[in-house]
Amino acid sequence: MTSPIPIRQHAGLKLLLTLVLSLPLLVQAASPLPSWNEGPSKKSIIEFVQAVTDQGSKDFVKPEERIAVFDNDGTLWSEQPMYFELLFSLDEVKRNQAQHPEWKTTQPFQAVLENDHKALAAAGMDGIMKIFAATHTGMTTEAFDDYARTWLAQARHPKTGKPYTEMIYQPMLEMLDYLRSQDFKTYIVSGGETGFMRAFAEKVYGVPPEQVIGTTFVTAFEYKDRKATIVRTPKLAHNDDGPGKPVSIETVIGRRPILAFGNSDGDLQMLQWTAAGSGKRFMGLVHHTDTKREWAYDRQSQIGRLDKALDEADKHGWTVVDMAAEWRRIYPFDATTTEQVQ
Repeated sequence: MTSPIPIRQHAGLKLLLTLVLSLPLLVQAASPLPSWNEGPSKKSIIEFVQAVTDQGSKDFVKPEERIAVFDNDGTLWSEQPMYFELLFSLDEVKRNQAQHPEWKTTQPFQAVLENDHKALAAAGMDGIMKIFAATHTGMTTEAFDDYARTWLAQARHPKTGKPYTEMIYQPMLEMLDYLRSQDFKTYIVSGGETGFMRAFAEKVYGVPPEQVIGTTFVTAFEYKDRKATIVRTPKLAHNDDGPGKPVSIETVIGRRPILAFGNSDGDLQMLQWTAAGSGKRFMGLVHHTDTKREWAYDRQSQIGRLDKALDEADKHGWTVVDMAAEWRRIYPFDATTTEQVQ
């Protein structure tokens, strides 16, 4: 007759079994990029970071020179069905229409008020800039910040019903955290307007306002009734898109990045500027390939077109992240996916 297992020994076996079964989860949690599937992109990111942070490596980079720059729209958060800041501007036109009766008969504002998408598209970039000027300027920096924060707290994405600040990419949040844990300084360099991004970047991405670089309007200091303010004027100071990105990086940061991440042709020059430096460099692109969990678009898209930059990445061996294949989940609110999405 077999002797029964002592109670204490039974408890020990149960604990051991629990540890064995939970080992895969513990390994996943220990990974610096848990929402990334094992694949070429995750491998290249980790290998790059290890190389430039290992003091014994020939590629070692001093902490003060570990500059990483990220585009925002389409790289850190979604940008479909249109740029979120443009959606903010359209809502602001509608909110302020009572103060501007002339907008009812003036394009492109009439198109916004009548939800005439065809007329709005026909207005082109000039029309969009008029809308941006009308909704982003003629007020103090504090007032604009309040308007942006209020909209971000109340507005919801038309597809998911989620706040726009939840339409952020969990894998990229992990990458930002990973880089900062390795003494990188992370910057946002985006075509979006600086004040709009500063309204949420620190809370959402952990990127403080002084590390947010974007398109800017000319501002002016005013002192009236013993009150000092900065007023936003309608004159464009800098368009932080395309070639404007490396210019603003040099002007604001004063150091060439060793890592740059984007998702569109608007990021090409930023990646080229990063690649042109000496030593080990990392250039990455988020490729939107996921029709099930996000959107799939590249060369023909009117939003976030990825064409020339994709060719450049292929030519020079830059890292191109296949969203559908390489990300376990897209957004923080998604259920964790343990296998690749087919």
